[in-house]
Amino acid sequence: MVAKTMTGAIRGIDCVLICVEIDVSGGLPCMDMVGSLSSEVREAKERVRVALRNEGISLPPLRITVNMSPADLRKEGTAYDLPIAVALLEALEEIPAGTGAMYLIAGELGLSGEIKGVKGILPMVLAAKSQGIRTCIVPLENAREAAVIEGMEVIGTNHIHELLRFLRKEIDIQPVKMNARKMFEERCMEGYPDFADVAGQNFVKRAMVIAAAGFHNLLMIGPPGAGKTMTAKRLPSILTPISFEESMEVSKIYSVCGLLPKGEHMVMKRPFLSPHHTVSDTAMAGGGRDPRPGIISRAHKGVLFLDEIAHFSSKTLEILRQPLEDKELQISRVGGSHTFPAEFMLCAAMNPCPCGYYPDRTRCNCTPDMIEKYIGKISGPILDRIDLCVDVPAARPEDLKGKGVSSEEMRSSVIKAVELQRRRYEREEIRFNGQLTPKLMQKYVTLNAAQEKMMNDLYASMNMSLRGYHRLLKVARTIADLDEKEDIEEKHIMEAVCFRGVEDKYWRSGYESRKNI
Repeated sequence: MVAKTMTGAIRGIDCVLICVEIDVSGGLPCMDMVGSLSSEVREAKERVRVALRNEGISLPPLRITVNMSPADLRKEGTAYDLPIAVALLEALEEIPAGTGAMYLIAGELGLSGEIKGVKGILPMVLAAKSQGIRTCIVPLENAREAAVIEGMEVIGTNHIHELLRFLRKEIDIQPVKMNARKMFEERCMEGYPDFADVAGQNFVKRAMVIAAAGFHNLLMIGPPGAGKTMTAKRLPSILTPISFEESMEVSKIYSVCGLLPKGEHMVMKRPFLSPHHTVSDTAMAGGGRDPRPGIISRAHKGVLFLDEIAHFSSKTLEILRQPLEDKELQISRVGGSHTFPAEFMLCAAMNPCPCGYYPDRTRCNCTPDMIEKYIGKISGPILDRIDLCVDVPAARPEDLKGKGVSSEEMRSSVIKAVELQRRRYEREEIRFNGQLTPKLMQKYVTLNAAQEKMMNDLYASMNMSLRGYHRLLKVARTIADLDEKEDIEEKHIMEAVCFRGVEDKYWRSGYESRKNI
């Protein structure tokens, strides 16, 4: 007799359904497991054997063969324990025939029979639903996460004894139900720090509003203690609230990584990730034998903040090139290639020199070569993908008087500009001005003769690249949207230029002026 159950194998951030088959026959007593299995999957036979024995079910002295198909797909993790146990119980006629094939089953078994939570439940349940499976059995720890998927019946259990009695129809376990959308709407803007705490720095706040409205990348440069990190941490508070559909995308990534917030079933707000500058390339991009998402993908639909960006290794920073351009990250390994989503806003901060006080020569003793080497760590291609550069001056005592503008006030203008973009690009695959391609810019960013001449003069005088030229127009388009203007005006272009002056100051013409120090 062959008994079957269904479970899932995580591939990247998606899931492939796995059929667990068990045959019990005469022969030399043993338990063989086949199907391209990792060591932790092979160890499942001992966990299952001891857990069932402690439940009073001893394995007979027969030949037991466990196969997991498709056999050429690598299986890793501990989520296979419970489906193996259920299929074995069916093969031993402890539960009715055909029971296991009715469910998607996943979970890790403890030696006492305890059922423990596992990673990747959300994509497993999504894959099961797409294949017509309507009921899943998961650890009680993962039940709320699985119940997020509408149209799925979720049975949560925390012990093999309880599950055995349920499968024998001796008890009834009520499915876990929840109104995920309603709970999400009530909590999606909780927990953000407020811009009202930031006194002064009005020019920086304006840059933040523009960045949030058009989903533009932003670089802040200023001395220590100017408030760069403080303002960056408040950037998510003025972004448009994450939608339920976006939350599901992000939650899927966090489920695979096992990083869903403790006690939560989904990601309720836009991610904000701030890795230390010692982060490794693999941690940033993701990887492993069976690749998992890294920090870049975990920032999907949110903000990736690189504090002291000049201290990150050049190799790590260059990883950002593809995701900043394509909004996705491709990882290739021996086992296959995976594409991870990476639609994030890059916010970076740095000092203008190693000591942090250039160009204040009363405090800065760095030589021109030291300054050049320091800021040169940000390569031209990376700098060319940053839409807004802003100087963050040291705070003054008079700035501490009064209260700054709140996040709610700033967010209201952002939401209006985003709504204009939503209507404008409703037939396109983009949603923000920061995502405009050169082809789409010809359609949606129109200039009159005087504006074209202005842009051509700026292109020549500021020594722009074509990417920089388009970047300037994208920012101008966002500023026009914040002013609720259908067409770009000269003042919008000139304001956009103000956010490029920092590049000229430090990178382009800065070295010639520093040589005379």
